[in-house]
Amino acid sequence: MNKLAGKTAVITGGNSGIGLATAQEFIALGAKVIITGRNQKSIDDAVAVLGENAAGIVSDSGDMQQVKNLGNQIKAISKKIDIIFINAGVGQFYPIDQVTEELFDQMMNVNFKGAYFSLQQLLPLTNDGGSVILNTSINAHLGMYGASVYASSKAALISLAKNLSLELIPRRIRVNAISPGPVATPMHSPAKMGVTTKQFEEIGGGILKQIPVGRFGLPEEIAKVAAFLASDDSSFMLGAELIVDGGFTV
Repeated sequence: MNKLAGKTAVITGGNSGIGLATAQEFIALGAKVIITGRNQKSIDDAVAVLGENAAGIVSDSGDMQQVKNLGNQIKAISKKIDIIFINAGVGQFYPIDQVTEELFDQMMNVNFKGAYFSLQQLLPLTNDGGSVILNTSINAHLGMYGASVYASSKAALISLAKNLSLELIPRRIRVNAISPGPVATPMHSPAKMGVTTKQFEEIGGGILKQIPVGRFGLPEEIAKVAAFLASDDSSFMLGAELIVDGGFTV
């Protein structure tokens, strides 16, 4: 079924992990997709995988000069869009006494500030009746050692979904959030998380014991939830958050 036929979607951080899987799902459902990423090679590789219904642009959500040019870059490819999936994000985990101002700014600049101003750039291009999806995290709801900054940035996105929902009602643009639990993505690695291999294995083992379904999620599983929120199947959902975590939070 081509539930997204005739639609154009923008996915930030669409070159790998959940973003790439969602781009594949959207295209399979009939949409055209524009992905962003931080470097040209990763974008080119992703577009090669996605095929002729995909385009890519270099845009780093942590760089405000690039974010401020995002609207013009998208407009050069498509005058109008229908779906925005704010997915770009970073996550590093340190206790508060080890968090530097630089680390704090890096996570907040990508996960919240970059997301906020990317939306500011993209909403004028969005057709009335469109859909905005924010990729958040279950960390916004539970305590986890070393996650104070990351969790705060994701909690800010959940609040943003609720507030923008009200603001955009006159344009019938729905804003909703997805909060994944532990998902096997490139971000889930020792280097990306800022921990040693031993710490990574210990953290992963501890988390796995708390997931009732007994495994980490797959990017494709989150992508299907994003497709639901992007389509008219979720037309009565506004300012909502869908938790997709294998039962972790319950």
